[in-house]
Amino acid sequence: MPAFFVIMDWQDLFAALALVLVIEGLMPFLSPKGLRQAYSQVIRMDDKSLRMAGLVSMIIGLVLLTLVRS
Repeated sequence: MPAFFVIMDWQDLFAALALVLVIEGLMPFLSPKGLRQAYSQVIRMDDKSLRMAGLVSMIIGLVLLTLVRS
């Protein structure tokens, strides 16, 4: 079994998921109109740009997680 799964605590995983839900809920709560505009821009993006945005987001998230956890 990989060391990641041995070290990881289920409570941490659920806390992270709960935090994702809170953060994801901020935009529709604070600015539903702004969220619709953002979604319409995302729909117009080509696949390559959308993939790159996702990759950059994941890399930033991993770097931040590494900094927080070290």
